[in-house]
Amino acid sequence: MAISGSESQLPPPKVVVPAAEAELVKCESCGFTEECTPEYISRVREKFHGRWICGLCVEAVKDEAMRSERIITIEEALNRHISFCNDFRSCSPPNATEHPISAIGRILRRSLDSPRSLPSTPTGGEVDVPPETCFVD
Repeated sequence: MAISGSESQLPPPKVVVPAAEAELVKCESCGFTEECTPEYISRVREKFHGRWICGLCVEAVKDEAMRSERIITIEEALNRHISFCNDFRSCSPPNATEHPISAIGRILRRSLDSPRSLPSTPTGGEVDVPPETCFVD
């Protein structure tokens, strides 16, 4: 079987650009450390006036700005969030080494794992649930 000239040519090799090395960066709000590219770090710092904040705190800052009764700047929302995180950490016992995000995750897992009981009537008796509201396999 003969190979024609156009079939024998290989495509040019793809140029592989080395990925930017990731850097560890610590959130100035909650203290969480993330591994991010320098480009991403620069974009976040540019948006938040030179401060690095993690993705969870970015969302919290957006929420803070949306919840405010008056229009506030991103910088003011960020300052409010940082103040909240500082207050949260200052309320912790002196020997507490658990990270706030870890604590929230633990609380969430505990609430998802705990069994739900039926609400009680004001007299303390059980509430009757009609059979048509029950799930049947």
